[in-house]
Amino acid sequence: MKLKVHNPATGQVAATLPADDAKSVRAKYERARAAQPGWAKVRLKQRIAAMQRFRELVANEAELLARVLTTEVGKPISQSRNELKGVLPRLDFFLEETAHALRTRKVHADDAMEERISHEPLGVVANISAWNYPWFVGSNVFVPALLAGNTVLYKPSEFASLTGAEITRLLYTAGIPQDAFIPVIGGAKAGEALLEQPVDGVFFTGSLATGRRIAESVAGRMIKLQLELGGKDPIYVCEDVDIAKAAASVADGAFYNTGQSCCSVERIYVHQGAFDAFVDAFLGEVRKFRSGDPTEDATYIGPLARGAQVKVLEAQVRDAVKKGAKVLAGGKRAKGKGHWFEPTVLVNVDHSMAVMREESFGPIIGIMAAKDDAEAVRLMNDTNYGLTAGIYTRDRQRAEKVLAQLRSGSVYWNCCDRVSPRLPWSGVGDSGVGLTLSTYGIETFTRPKAWHLRSP
Repeated sequence: MKLKVHNPATGQVAATLPADDAKSVRAKYERARAAQPGWAKVRLKQRIAAMQRFRELVANEAELLARVLTTEVGKPISQSRNELKGVLPRLDFFLEETAHALRTRKVHADDAMEERISHEPLGVVANISAWNYPWFVGSNVFVPALLAGNTVLYKPSEFASLTGAEITRLLYTAGIPQDAFIPVIGGAKAGEALLEQPVDGVFFTGSLATGRRIAESVAGRMIKLQLELGGKDPIYVCEDVDIAKAAASVADGAFYNTGQSCCSVERIYVHQGAFDAFVDAFLGEVRKFRSGDPTEDATYIGPLARGAQVKVLEAQVRDAVKKGAKVLAGGKRAKGKGHWFEPTVLVNVDHSMAVMREESFGPIIGIMAAKDDAEAVRLMNDTNYGLTAGIYTRDRQRAEKVLAQLRSGSVYWNCCDRVSPRLPWSGVGDSGVGLTLSTYGIETFTRPKAWHLRSP
């Protein structure tokens, strides 16, 4: 079997890779299962040392890795470089915090009884990763999983398999055993074969539809299941803000990575007192964004990684216009080879429209007026998703009052589209179950064991 990797900017085949079938996936699982006890016995200091070498290799080869990412995903090269630069402090967090997070803790002791908590690895972990930020999303799982003593069956997205191959190469070079981290290459069939294996945990990042199918496929198996799914992330802009500054920040949050981020701003609500001024400033920012060859440093908007998403965006625009929305910028497929869509801004939108309710995952945004904070909160919570949400205002007390009412895993004041390794990354509702990052995201790859030790 073969997997063809296409360049989304040109539509041309960038590479052809051997793909896994059910038989090869089973063999890889058996290797990972056999290797896991030995890997868990390796001293944590040694596992950390190997991951430190991996971190150094990523830093040293960042330019090559960024160009591979741009070739297969279409991410503008400056943003690919940002991802490689940004993954380093994330790796540093895991390297610095894992030993402390997984230490055995004595929680009680008296003359008769000692109680303590230790952490044991889950076992064999299936990591089905995403294409939009393969370094960020992948390292959130395979790094703490390996450090905790698990073996990992890592399936990169079929749209980011070349990056998956580079990750594998660098891990092996760093000293991670080839049976401790094993790539599974292919599309949906390879993923289905992986889910059929008796793994001890499944960690997936991707769409709601695929997440539901994964949940159904492992139902009843009593294993750890973590699903990082999509979002329809809202921002509320208050009337007291610096309009130009807020517009620039929110536009970047909506269109960075061509809108293909789990936490991209996908809905904007503006206090009616600032609506017209904000829309004008926002449009000014969007018109500055340069679309074009993603290998050029000045490019900000690249192609969509998946051709099918172009049709999704076209359908959202048609639906919105039919229901009364006005297109202020873009609104259609861009000319040329590859998967391109114009940066699109819509007003006169409401919640009857798909663009305000369904995940877009592309360079399109709807902007809607809100009469006051209460209406903004109601509109922001009117969704089945709950990944991130934010507010722009000068008033911290006002911000915290609004943020406390939002049904969301992460909330922002005067910022957006931001992830910190020190904070848990989780969602509410259709945005998923479980979490990554923070010390909780290290512990999630272990089973806590309770020790009751009575003196004789």
